[in-house]
Amino acid sequence: MIYLSNFWIDKRVVITGGAGFLGSYVVEKLQERGCKNIFVPRSKDYDLTKEKSIIDLLNDTNPNMIIHLAAVVGGIGANRENPGSFFYKNLMMGTQLIEQARLHDVDKFVAIGTICAYPKYTPVPFKEEDLWNGYPEETNAPYGLAKKMMLVQSQAYRQQYGFNSIYLLPVNLYGPRDNFDPKTSHVIPALIKKCIDAVNEGKDEIVVWGTGNATREFLYVEDCAEAIVLAAEKYNSSDPVNIGSGFEISIKDLVNLIAELTGFKGKIVWDATKPDGQPRRLLDTSKAEKNFGFKAKTDFREGLKKTIEWYRESIKNR
Repeated sequence: MIYLSNFWIDKRVVITGGAGFLGSYVVEKLQERGCKNIFVPRSKDYDLTKEKSIIDLLNDTNPNMIIHLAAVVGGIGANRENPGSFFYKNLMMGTQLIEQARLHDVDKFVAIGTICAYPKYTPVPFKEEDLWNGYPEETNAPYGLAKKMMLVQSQAYRQQYGFNSIYLLPVNLYGPRDNFDPKTSHVIPALIKKCIDAVNEGKDEIVVWGTGNATREFLYVEDCAEAIVLAAEKYNSSDPVNIGSGFEISIKDLVNLIAELTGFKGKIVWDATKPDGQPRRLLDTSKAEKNFGFKAKTDFREGLKKTIEWYRESIKNR
């Protein structure tokens, strides 16, 4: 792909979480666009919950831009077990990074929020204007609210200091390189692993959390990386922007589709004692298209096939 813009050629960019699932794709997108000076801090070298580490990072790298993807995150189970640490670590990282970016005269800060910041009963499709109309779904509220504080800070800092930061709200992501650890994974990798394990071990049933009635929207990770890079290049306002595919599927239909694509033909048992999480999730994605020309490209079925294929290969290569 040929990019005509020279925007990235001379930029020094710090990408927190750049070695992670989404971050690795953002790094690749920037490299494709000719960005040669990308720095990915590792937690063993820089603890981003500590102010001194952040100051060291900015002194060491002197960036023009920070893309803050780092998060302490997990599925419903992990959120229920770690609400305090999820709140504290995410809050400390975001708040201190933005403050130090301002003090170090960083030109632009790209804050990646979370769909968990939306109220539990947000009308569908979720519009950015609905963000403050209620409390988030309880199981992931501490994480969602910690991330939401970056929006408050972004708007306050623009107003008081003229600091250029933006706030993006990606929906649930999936794709190759995702986290397949059953303790912390999100719904798609967790289901893929369950189905493939069941096939490989000859099991005739799998147990899935909840009732299957909740709906979710999913965005292929490479599409999300493209959205972030486009926004980093073209968007300069503190109004929050949804990043999604504009497509909704029930968990029940999702399980059936993953079972079909992985070849699992056994019984699906629903454990209704476990929570469904937020009842529905579907974003209004019109602002992203209008403000920086982003529209998701990857077909859901095709994206799932690629993810399943990647996971099968990763098991083989262990």
